[in-house]
Amino acid sequence: MDDFEMVHSTFEAGAEITETVTRPTQEVGYIVSGRLDVWIGGKTYALVAGDSFRIRGEAFRWMNPYDAPCVAIWVIAPPVY
Repeated sequence: MDDFEMVHSTFEAGAEITETVTRPTQEVGYIVSGRLDVWIGGKTYALVAGDSFRIRGEAFRWMNPYDAPCVAIWVIAPPVY
């Protein structure tokens, strides 16, 4: 089995990454609470609690333009942190 890491992340209200990130990984995430906008491979997704996403080496970035924090579980393989 390949190694992976699981990250419990809190994205504060107004937080964002402004530069696109590209990693040689496969990543999946699950939104536990709040909302998060994610750009993956040129498409925008407005995610809410209960939604999930998958990144397979595509360019991505995220933004929380909302008034409340977003909590997500993010799984990354292979580990990069």
